Amino acid sequence: MNSLDWAVLIGYFGVMVAIGLWSHQRVDSVSDFFTAGGKMPWWLSGISHHMSGYSAVMFTGYAGIAYTYGVTSFVTWSFPIALGIAIGSKLFAPRINRLRSRLHVASPLEYLKNRYNLPTQQALAWSGMLLKIVDVGAKWAAIATLLSVFTGISLNQGILITGVITGIYCTIGGLWADALTELGQFVIQLLAGIAMFVAVVAKLGDFGGFFGVWDEPALQGHAKPLVGPYGTVFLLAFLFIKLFEYNGGMLNQAQRYMATETGHEAARSARLSAALWLVWPLVLFFPMWMSPLLVQAEKPDGSDSYALMTEQLLPHGLLGLVIVGFFSHTMAMCSSDANAIAAVFTRDVAPVLSAKARQWTDRSGLIAARLATVVFLALSMAVATQVNSPTFKDIITVVIKWVAGLMGPIAIPMMLGLLRQFRRSGPTAALTSWGFGLLAFWLVNYPINWSVEGGVPLQYQVSIPLAVSLVLYVVVGFVKPEDTPERDEIIAKVDSDGDGGTSGAAAAVPAPAQPGDRVVPETTKD
Repeated sequence: MNSLDWAVLIGYFGVMVAIGLWSHQRVDSVSDFFTAGGKMPWWLSGISHHMSGYSAVMFTGYAGIAYTYGVTSFVTWSFPIALGIAIGSKLFAPRINRLRSRLHVASPLEYLKNRYNLPTQQALAWSGMLLKIVDVGAKWAAIATLLSVFTGISLNQGILITGVITGIYCTIGGLWADALTELGQFVIQLLAGIAMFVAVVAKLGDFGGFFGVWDEPALQGHAKPLVGPYGTVFLLAFLFIKLFEYNGGMLNQAQRYMATETGHEAARSARLSAALWLVWPLVLFFPMWMSPLLVQAEKPDGSDSYALMTEQLLPHGLLGLVIVGFFSHTMAMCSSDANAIAAVFTRDVAPVLSAKARQWTDRSGLIAARLATVVFLALSMAVATQVNSPTFKDIITVVIKWVAGLMGPIAIPMMLGLLRQFRRSGPTAALTSWGFGLLAFWLVNYPINWSVEGGVPLQYQVSIPLAVSLVLYVVVGFVKPEDTPERDEIIAKVDSDGDGGTSGAAAAVPAPAQPGDRVVPETTKD
């Protein structure tokens, strides 16, 4: 990097902070901070949903997969995400929006205390927060790894720089700042991605051109859609996982659906995000597929290949723009995660821990939300320093094994609890599903993995916990049905096609329920 690249990077950081300061004027309540008051346009929600779904891990961990295996990086990652979101646009997006507009909640998990009970809500809230700390820690480590390649600064220094800048704008401006910065980041990513694509295509004339290049020995097997550990079972498992994860199971995407005015607009938002996931990653991945022809990765997993290729192919200025693109991915996801976890802590956890939290005014609730955001970012940055340690191993292991494997037990009760078909499944089914899903993750990834020669294949490590949770949720609900008129009423409110309440007054957030309370929202006419 030279002074021009640094100027682009510093200018980007300045714009992000300025957006946070501008967004601060739009945040007057907890609802504004966490769900944009239900006033976000569907197209902005869709772009934000898309941008908050992936980070610099794409340019490190998934770049390594593309460098080693080729097009399977798209077939087994972004394609299942696109398909999962498309399905969720009908199944989940409108219902999650109605959690805000009809049940008047500010956290995606807040409705669980009435849909199931308080212990279920707390189990999912605590486990979800802990998982997100690990997940975001891997994202900080990914961007710091890239920054170290370009600048030579240490991993911990890179984590500190990106974490502090992200903390400033998302703490000040809430979800509005997240969405608006993600819009700017999308434009930057568009320019940077096209620049890299053009630079790589220009080099392919030496290797037979755009189509003939696939015959090169260095790309042998790269055109196969399913290869290595990423086979059919992995693809099907990942599709099922992403159906839940990217439609709200990881919480930050659920907020994008909640931020739109109506369920119909939430569905449009999801369809836009699905289309972007289907098309745009092809542009981003193509240079990674070609990377074995152009660079020799220094790391065994190939995770530094994209950064090395960028340094080699792009002139200064454009190099800075691509580096900004790396940052935009990570900062988009981490800021949205921070906002989601702050919502869970402020609305779901703190009122159970403290009687004072149950009496928070809008002002004190906003202060608590901002403090929770800062604490979450600090904890995730601390975890980031431990990535590549014996506990967490490499970045892609954290993202695929830990996050994909543990997401299912948390997401199954939350997501399926919205659907009328699963109304018989109550707190016993939810807690059993959650508990045994976590146990299955531990057994498959550790005791069983250690005792099997060569270890348990990756596709089973990530799919078995979700399968266990799903089966138990359905079976226990059938054996021990716990549907009640109050629970049925909650499902009915989010299940109907009409859009009762909208933004404004309907988005107001009442005080959280006290421990042990069963608060049933008043009936609204559709």
